[in-house]
Amino acid sequence: MTNLLSQAKNQLEEMIRSALGRCIQNGALAAEPIPAFQIEIPGDTSHGDFASNIAMVSARAFHLAPRKIAEEIQRELQFAGTYFERCEIAGPGFMNFFISKDWFADVLKGVGTDGDQYGRSDFGGGKKVMVEFVSANPTGPMHIGNARGGAIGDCLASVLDWAGYDVTREFYVNDAGNQINKFGLSLSVRYRQLFLGEDQVELPADAYQGKDILEHAKRFAALNGDQYLSCDEETRQKALVNYALPINIANLKEDLGKYRIHYDVWFLESTLHEQGEVLKCIERLKENGYTYEEDGTIFYKATAFGAEKDDVLVRSNGIPTYFAADIAYHYNKFAVRGFDKVINIWGADHHGHVARLKGAMDAIGLDGSRLDIVLMQLVKLMRDGQPVKVSKRTGKSITLVDLLDEVPIDAARFFFNLREANSQMDFDLDLAVETSSENPVYYVQYAHARICSILKKLAGEGKVLNNFSDCDFTMLTQPEEKELIRYIATLPEEIIEAAKAYDPARITRYVISLATLFHKFYNACRVDNDDIALTMARLGLCTCVKTVLSNVLHMLKIDAPEKM
Repeated sequence: MTNLLSQAKNQLEEMIRSALGRCIQNGALAAEPIPAFQIEIPGDTSHGDFASNIAMVSARAFHLAPRKIAEEIQRELQFAGTYFERCEIAGPGFMNFFISKDWFADVLKGVGTDGDQYGRSDFGGGKKVMVEFVSANPTGPMHIGNARGGAIGDCLASVLDWAGYDVTREFYVNDAGNQINKFGLSLSVRYRQLFLGEDQVELPADAYQGKDILEHAKRFAALNGDQYLSCDEETRQKALVNYALPINIANLKEDLGKYRIHYDVWFLESTLHEQGEVLKCIERLKENGYTYEEDGTIFYKATAFGAEKDDVLVRSNGIPTYFAADIAYHYNKFAVRGFDKVINIWGADHHGHVARLKGAMDAIGLDGSRLDIVLMQLVKLMRDGQPVKVSKRTGKSITLVDLLDEVPIDAARFFFNLREANSQMDFDLDLAVETSSENPVYYVQYAHARICSILKKLAGEGKVLNNFSDCDFTMLTQPEEKELIRYIATLPEEIIEAAKAYDPARITRYVISLATLFHKFYNACRVDNDDIALTMARLGLCTCVKTVLSNVLHMLKIDAPEKM
């Protein structure tokens, strides 16, 4: 895939190293190891398209003033066969390099060739990466935190895919343990209340109080009558859970599907217990010397890995804890299914669990550094400048479904990825539905639709770009044109950096800036003009911007409308 930015950087590094080699060979510089140096795009590109600090960092090695080193390097630079045409020295020895028109032209030709694949790279080398996100408790509806986690996790998975990783999206279904026991008890109480009355069967204060529990009980009673009223509590709860839990899981899948999230794997916690994987992991920890027993309770030596206290693995009643199941689950990810890297998206309230779990991976014989946790801060919903805590429709806490009833899916996914996961965010409900340039997703989509309108108008006049090779892109020399092309060239690197940082917010910021640069270009450079060759070149540039906007939006699973 095309990455002209990386190609130019590599070419420039080789030019500098070769020039230094000749300087050393002819005696202009001492025969010393070449220190590490940087090549970057300066903030002000009027002083050069690329800049290097090679002369500055070499002063100690060569025992010369940086400017003198820069002058010696400049004399030995060879530009033939490269994208670079000249070098200027600034100040005490900064080296600024200017690229030729051919590079700008080749960027656009590369976008034209790659089309809907432009931006992809092989950076990840096909390594297997799992992104586990949302994994909401299946005993109730998803809350607003799950809405943010869903958008971040799904978009991060897309970024990793575009960066060349083999990505699996996974939802961990907690269908065992205390929350399922509470779910069963809550359902049982509501079921018995239907026949015996609420005054005869009290709902415990710590039971699930939601209306959904009562609805499940009513539907179960409609199907089964009172036949489970006289049976033992364990049988009744099991029957109710077996009825209600699959419905809840199906609802989770449906709601997340509306949010454009589709998982490759829905992993059931219960399978770890059924297949004995939890007990096997406990035995492995025992064999490795990281457990001890007190009064029938088995503890994991978490303090051996820096934790403040040790953790219970098996309670005195013989039942493994959730933490034991979590260790087994992650052992399954690495040792059984062979993932090279596992990334979990967790709420910030789980921060204390990060070191415990990574340490447990080391204790069980795996490499805890292969497990990465993205901690996600809280979301504050805002309307009319004030915090919103309850749904207009239900009068209760706002759920994912409530949010998507009020806010377009495009806006929800885009807004939740406007800031890094570890930043608290205010989600402006009013702005999310606004159809103006103040709304960032509308602003980006409008740029795409505007280009489609330009292309359609010119096509009506017979001005159609059939082949990029027909364009003389070297005619695009205006500052606004070059700035736009230069920014287009950064997309593959931007995706790689977003993948490395686990930060899809870099991509939303990128596409907002791209839309801004396009509008700036459009206002400064008339696309349809008297010079047909220039018209076709600018038409080609517009087409490339449209391609990049579309690719980024589709990467984020956001619509790229052709008209608005």
